[in-house]
Formats: sequence, structure tokens, C-alpha cells
Amino acid sequence: MLFEINAAFDRPVRFYGHAFIRDGTAKTSLANYPEKERQLWNLRVDWSAQICESATLADLDEEAVAKARKQFSAKSHAQVEVVAGWDVPTFLNKARVIIQGRITNTALVLLGKPESSALLTPAVAQISWLLKNERNEERDYEHFDPPFLLSVDRVLNRIRNLKVRELPGGTLFPVEMMQYDPWVIREALHNCIAHQDYGLRGRIQVVETPDALLLTNVGGFLPGKVETVIRQDAPLEIYRNPFLARAMVNLNMIDTQGGGIKKMFGKQRGRFFPMPDYDLTQPERVSVRIEGSIHNERFTRLLMRRTDLDLETIILLDRVQKGHPISHAEHRTLKAARLVEGRFPHPVVAAEIAEATGQKAQHIRDKGLDNQYYRDLIIQIIGEHQPVVRQDIDRLLLDKLPEVLREDQKRQKIANLLMDLARKRKLIVNRGSRRRPQWVLSPAPVEKQ
Repeated sequence: MLFEINAAFDRPVRFYGHAFIRDGTAKTSLANYPEKERQLWNLRVDWSAQICESATLADLDEEAVAKARKQFSAKSHAQVEVVAGWDVPTFLNKARVIIQGRITNTALVLLGKPESSALLTPAVAQISWLLKNERNEERDYEHFDPPFLLSVDRVLNRIRNLKVRELPGGTLFPVEMMQYDPWVIREALHNCIAHQDYGLRGRIQVVETPDALLLTNVGGFLPGKVETVIRQDAPLEIYRNPFLARAMVNLNMIDTQGGGIKKMFGKQRGRFFPMPDYDLTQPERVSVRIEGSIHNERFTRLLMRRTDLDLETIILLDRVQKGHPISHAEHRTLKAARLVEGRFPHPVVAAEIAEATGQKAQHIRDKGLDNQYYRDLIIQIIGEHQPVVRQDIDRLLLDKLPEVLREDQKRQKIANLLMDLARKRKLIVNRGSRRRPQWVLSPAPVEKQ
């Protein structure tokens, strides 16, 4: 079956999640031509700067406009009395929210009355908050319309930011802190607003679970990788909604263009909590997970002890503690710094870290024992109780395997050990069904007379 891919005009053409572009008569991956991707985005009409012809100043929320004045004064260091003396059109023009007195889509998103969101149709401007329990069942929800300048605080008020008691290294007394840093939540939500592709007609979502927050907006992540943003440490070259982003900077909603994401990681590092976890696997959706509890105590103690680690190294270690894949080069980098050991792709926390945190025994438990130990244990179990089914072997061995392995990985390791013993003719399948075989020791060879 042939698929026709038309020439891209103002956005990349995607097929099965991959962006393509014409190069002469050929179709090729857009990833091979980053300069053409920048040109495509520069051709796009900025939706946030478009004039909403049917909107007037009466469609703006007075409370939101009053708060915008305060935020503008704080950001621009202008005298409050001077800013208060401007009429509404003058103030909004200076804040780059409207254009020559005409109402923009940005003005309706940030300052518009709830009912004015209908003027943005077919675009959708709405934030949805959902509360889920530990079984992923929905327990409560609420939708928030513009003005987003006020709605962000209302969303924050719905989130149950509970106190947690954590035990820092070197002290006998736990420290009370909130699950989430309010600044981190606010910055993540402001990023969703600034980078949402409103033309895709999706909502910004804030999903609250007992131990984490998941914030999602529609539209691809233009820099490509979060590591690129952190490493660049400078304003981005491309913005989906440049007019909206500029207005949010002027109203003190975004800290600095390009620096907010890095500061989010820094805030989590300062609290010794897991790093924000970005999911960019879907081409038109960006999700960030913010955890509200310590994921791995050894990772936390390492951050307390090794204050010299740079942010990129901490992000790599955070991916290791969460079981996320890392590249061979990244693994070699961590191993060279004596931060991980073991074979790729399953590195474990190094003995040096375990020693520093007083957890030698736990490190040995995580690292596991030699495979010969497990083979001898299987032979002993089967020799004493044969015939033995696989479920009984699993039951006896699962809690003895390294804790860094997931349960499915432990079961696969047991299967590999059994197959190895079978190849060496130490074990045989005596009877039982194919799905429930029974293992016995191989009979000793009969000596010839």
C-alpha cells in the first residue's frame, strides 16, 4: 500500500510519529535537516498573536487585569503608582498582551472571562484537574477556564500538597517538608500553558495520584530533548506561541525564557527528591511527572553527600534509580566516575556509594550472588523435594535474587538458570504438562562393568 506524503508548509508532516519533509523529489526524515525544521516553525502563524475580531475589553476579567498590573510592576520594576495610573488599553499594550488596543488570543487565554473562551473556538483553552487513588481510579475532577492568570492558583489549591517526613543522612530526626515545591508545580503548569498547541483542541491536564503529579499538554517538545534545554542554559530558538510566552514573561508568570526547566530540576535536587520525569514518546504530547516522595533512599543520601555532582550526572543517576534505559556512553560515564558498576544495561549502585551511606549489606543484597550459588541452590531444592514444579522454584528463589531486578526479570533469570542446568544435564523434565513441567535431578550414569 502506498501513502502520499504532501509537502510540509508550516509544520512537519508526520507518519507513524516520525516527521518527514521533501528534499527535491524524495521524502526524507526531517531529523536529518534541523535547519529546515526551524524554517518551518518560522513560517507558522503565531496563533497566540492573532486578533480575536469579535472580542473587546469587556471580555477581560477585571480581577485578572488587576493582578496582571501587580505582576507587571514586580517584573519590570516599574513604580506601582505609575502602572496604576495607566488606563487598561495602555497597560495591556505595554505588557504586550494586546496589540494597538485590539484583543489577542493571548489576552483571552490569560485574562479573559470564563465565558469568553467560546470566542477562541475551535481552539480549546481549559485546564483539567483529576484526582486518582492508588488503583488509578478517578475520585474527583474539576475543569478550569480562563483567565489562566487566576486559574493556576485555583488548580494549586486543589492539589493535596501533604507534609512528608524524610530522614536526611547524618541525623536521627526526620525533617518535615511538603510533598511538592509550589514553585515547581507552578512553573510546570505555566510551561504547559505557554507551549500548548491550542489548535489541536486538547486540554491541559493535571493528574494527581497519592505519590506524584502528572502534567500534560498537547504539542510536541520543540527542543527535542530535555537534556538539550538544560545543557544549553539559554533561551530557546523556537517557541510555539512566542507572543504568549513574551506576555507571560512580562506578567511574571515565567521566570525566564529557557531557564525554567533547569530551575525545576535544581529545585528538586535541593530537596533531594527525584528529578522531574519528562515523557516525550508521543509526537504531539508532552508529559512531566513530579514525584512527591523519595524514590530510592540511597539516591537521596548520595545527593546529600556528593554536592559536587553536576546536574547532568544527577539526571543520569535519576534515570538509573527509576529503571529507565541509558546509553552505553552514559553508562561508561557513570562507571568512570565510580557511580555505577555492573554490566550494561543493568547497572547497580556502586559499593563506594553503599559504603558512604552505611548500607554495605543492602548493596550486597542488590548486587546479588554468583550464578553458581543459585544453580547449587536449585539443585539442592529439587534434590530434597523432587519432583518440583516451576512455581515452587520461583517461590523459593524470588526473594533471594537482587532487589534491583523487577519481578519479571527475576523470573526470567530463574528460567535461564534452569535451562543452563538442563543443558549441562544436571536436571531433566520428568513429567507434568508443557505449561506445568516437573523438574527432577538427572539420574547418575550407570558405570560399565
